[in-house]
Amino acid sequence: MLRCLSRWWHPILLSLIVTLLFSNSVIYANEESEESPQQESSEQETPQETNPLTLDTDVEVPEAFWRNIDSESEEEVPTMAQTPAPPLEPPPVKRVTLMLDWYLSPQHAALVIAKERGLYAAQGLEVEIQSPADPSIAIKLLTAGEVDLALTRQPLLHLQVHNGAHITRIATLIETSLTAVIVTGEEQAETESTLAGLHYGYTTGEGRDLSIPRLLPRSVQQTDDFTPPVNLHFDPIRAIREGQIDAVADGFYHYLPQQLATEGINTHVIRFDELDIPRNDGLVVLANSDTLARRADTWSRFVLALEQASHWIIDNPDAAWDLLVSAHPVLDNDINANAWEDILRRMALSPAALDSRRYAGFETFLQQAGIIEDTLPVSRLAVNPHTL
Repeated sequence: MLRCLSRWWHPILLSLIVTLLFSNSVIYANEESEESPQQESSEQETPQETNPLTLDTDVEVPEAFWRNIDSESEEEVPTMAQTPAPPLEPPPVKRVTLMLDWYLSPQHAALVIAKERGLYAAQGLEVEIQSPADPSIAIKLLTAGEVDLALTRQPLLHLQVHNGAHITRIATLIETSLTAVIVTGEEQAETESTLAGLHYGYTTGEGRDLSIPRLLPRSVQQTDDFTPPVNLHFDPIRAIREGQIDAVADGFYHYLPQQLATEGINTHVIRFDELDIPRNDGLVVLANSDTLARRADTWSRFVLALEQASHWIIDNPDAAWDLLVSAHPVLDNDINANAWEDILRRMALSPAALDSRRYAGFETFLQQAGIIEDTLPVSRLAVNPHTL
């Protein structure tokens, strides 16, 4: 019986063992197949050991790294910078302050038009035009460095320089005198005696030192009943209205007679050339002589703007007048409108140009008149800023 059972048990046990071995082999095979891609990937990532390079080593460059020149397209070659260049910084603006000789009037047209038409700005300048509370302070402010430029008349320039003022003419706005002797009453055949019998007033050294000595001989001034000329402090209208004087020795002949006429006061004009006073520049621009060389470029650009303005005014007188009164409505009156045409004829078209003969001749006149002792060189009085 046992032998019989033993005979049947062995085959069963053997088959069981075979079944278990087969199952294990299948499971192992599946696990190995799952791990093989990872091992393969890790093997690819692991750098292969290479032999060191020598001079004899053959180096093969993959074809992908070669680039055919013929295959380059024109679009790939840059023809211009992709990023635009940074904009250029504009030059710094030079600020300039200019003090008028008195209140604003059409004789200052070139200064105003240059500003309104942007001619100063085109030269890199910003010009501020100021009117003085007292005309006598303009040159004082210039010599003190409080303003950069100032206006005056050529005779006053000579007198101020001889008094020690450090000023120099750099431009001319009006080429003929704008002042004259303004006498009350109707025009008549006047003689030296009739002129000497008038009571005069003056506003500047031009009237006091130049015209009055021509009107009042020394013999008259030495008489007992002589009344000395009066300083009018730039208010001739009030003095004439109140009967304090008979004549103004240095009045603006474009404006004063017309202003007095509106108050019913008749006047007539005696021009300076009738008194043998040399022709002179009626309105000039002054700079501080101590800083003249250092600021030569600025003054050259300033005068260039004035020249452009003057030419535009002459070419467009009606448009210039409209622009002038538009910018400064206070100028829009009959007196200024009537003076406009005559002022245009006297305007300097080359403001920088210097008539050395005129300045030297005026120095000689002052010396012969006993007003100055020694003459000064023209270069001390006036310059052309373009030649500095």
